[in-house]
Parts: sequence; C-alpha cells; structure tokens
Amino acid sequence: MVRPTALTNKLDLFAGCDPELRAALLEWNRWLVSEKQYSAHTIAAYQRDLGQFLRFQSQHLGSALELSDMQNLLATDFRAWLASLANSGLKRTSVARALSVVRSFFRWLERNGRGGNQAVQLIRTPKLPHTVPKSIAVKDTQAAIEMAGDQASENWIAARDTAVLMLLYGAGLRIGEALGLMRKDAPTGDSIKVLGKGSKERMVPIMPIVRDAIGDYLDKYPRHLPPGEALFRGARGGPLSPRIIQKRMQLMRAQLGLPDSATPHALRHSFATHLLSNGGDLRSIQELLGHISLSTTQRYTEVDEAHILKQYQVHPRNR
Repeated sequence: MVRPTALTNKLDLFAGCDPELRAALLEWNRWLVSEKQYSAHTIAAYQRDLGQFLRFQSQHLGSALELSDMQNLLATDFRAWLASLANSGLKRTSVARALSVVRSFFRWLERNGRGGNQAVQLIRTPKLPHTVPKSIAVKDTQAAIEMAGDQASENWIAARDTAVLMLLYGAGLRIGEALGLMRKDAPTGDSIKVLGKGSKERMVPIMPIVRDAIGDYLDKYPRHLPPGEALFRGARGGPLSPRIIQKRMQLMRAQLGLPDSATPHALRHSFATHLLSNGGDLRSIQELLGHISLSTTQRYTEVDEAHILKQYQVHPRNR
C-alpha cells in the first residue's frame, strides 16, 4: 500500500496552500490510495498535475491559495493555466490529462461538501491527435525476444528478461502487470491471474511456451523466492524495475534496426494486432487486454486495415 503522505511530501504538493486546503488535499490523496486504489505511478502523476495547477493559480492570484479560492476561480483562470501548459511545450495529451486530473479534484471537493466549481466543467479538452497503436512485425517481435537472452551477463537474468517479454507479447500484459506478479502467481496451469488498472483482476490464458519461459527463469534464479515476493527480481535482489526492461528493448531495437516505437508496451500492441490479423474477435481481445471500453480495443482494427492495404499495394495487378 502506498503511504499517502510519502509521495505528497516528496513532491511538495501543498506548498503555498492554507491549512484548510492542505487538509482537503491530504484527504483527497488518501482517497486515491484507499478508495480508487490507484498505483503509486498514477498517484504520483495526479499529484504532479494538481501540484502544478495549484502553484500556477497561487502565482496567478498573487497570494497563498485558500479553499474558498477553489470555488471562486473563473473560466479565464483555468484557461490561463492551460495556456501556460501549452506555451511550455507540453504535449496536448499531457495537457488533456492534467485537465482531467483537475476536474476530478473539483468533483471530489463537491462530493465531499467542500464546494465545487462549475467553471472548470466549461473548459473544453484540447483536441487530441488521432493515433493508432504501433505494433511490431511478427518476425521482428520474435527476433527481439530471442535476442533478449543474449544481452544479459548471467543465465538467470537472460531467462528473466525472456520470460518478461514473453508475458508482454504472449499474454498481452502491461509491463506493470507483468512486474506486479508475485511468486505465488507463477502459472502452473493454462491461465494466470493478473491485477490490472483500477485493481481489477482478470484471468489470462497462458500458452505453454510462456509458462515454460517463466519456469526456466525460476529454475535458474539463484536465491530463495518466497510466495509473497515479486516474481521478477533485479540483479541486486529487489523487485525488477520497468526501466531495466525498457533499456533492454532500447538496446535490441538499435541492434535490429527497429523504430523508437518498438518499446515493451509495443509488444502488448503486437499481441492484440497479431491476434486480430489471425481471426481473433474484438470482444475476446478486449477481455484479454483488460480494456473497459470496446472502443479502446477497436483501435487495433485500424492497424489491421492499414496492414491489409499495404499488402494490397504489392498485388501484381496493382501496377
């Protein structure tokens, strides 16, 4: 469990706020942890966005913020904040996320009797560019996974990296989901229980090749690994950091000549895209990926259509 005050103190979220507002912010933070059960990464992102908003408004108003100020902010105050984000070079996706966080905070204030602010609901979300998931070709995916074992200095680390990448591509897990598995979660049958976003559990089928890769890693791991400890370990014995896998993919894509979009998360995209290309139905893929909305999964149909059109271009009569 994330300690609510640990992150907030580190990020200095409450600087420039009066005691009443500071107390509300602490309670909001506890709500994110205990009620929403967000991950430490998500909570830190929420705090950064809200902290930046509060600091801007404090400077914008020229005084320390009070709880009553939150209720009296005008649409022009919110627009000035958004303009400052845009002028700083922040991507529109990041600006939209920050606005979503601020809206969420004001909704929480209203629900908890601390006064709301309808002005923030009048602010339009920045128009976002339409993007489709960037997957990796089948042959390149296979090459990357095979190469993972060649990059490590020790056999158990090579087996570990291969097992993690196999979970991303062979089961469609997010890297956080894979590294969040405990030793007791290691599959012995045909499925694995995964804790996804919002602490929602789902059962994911596991192919024998993926199960065997995890088993190979466990056989080679040199230390005792208790059931309640993280399944994947770093070289010094602690839980494996996502950054290690990201660096491993960075090195491999340079050696294989792959684009910068070939990240660990792209293996999850490749899992879905390759399933769809081989006849998988959207509803099943939605369940496997843990998407709440089918519209999120439907983005993969655009990737598949683009692939089909590309293949059509090489038809001998299309010259």
